[in-house]
Amino acid sequence: QLQLVESGGGLVQPGDSLQLSCAASGFAFDGYPIGWFRQAPGKGREGVSYIEHDGTGTDYADSVKGRFTISRDNAKNTVYLQMNSLKPEDTGVYYCAARAYGGDWYQDGEYDYWGQGTQVTVSS
Repeated sequence: QLQLVESGGGLVQPGDSLQLSCAASGFAFDGYPIGWFRQAPGKGREGVSYIEHDGTGTDYADSVKGRFTISRDNAKNTVYLQMNSLKPEDTGVYYCAARAYGGDWYQDGEYDYWGQGTQVTVSS
């Protein structure tokens, strides 16, 4: 059974760091690009970051460039999102998603499989 499980969320103060993990099982993980999305209360899902199946290409939303870093370890079937210098506007539920084919990475409709999400709250 295909599964994506996010972890690592929590409550932190502005300026702090968090590392999210997305653990995959039940499919050929190393063949799938992975995206991270977030959804703030009352808002739609927003593309945050993206990594190609082999890790050779990455991309970021303008709002997180220079602060977030995406990486993957295909031997561990895991994708990571290192989040530094967190801001209150980074608050939301963070999801990882896998897709088989191309298209705009930041469009959630391009993804086939989703995790259940992990809550990140940035507040003083």
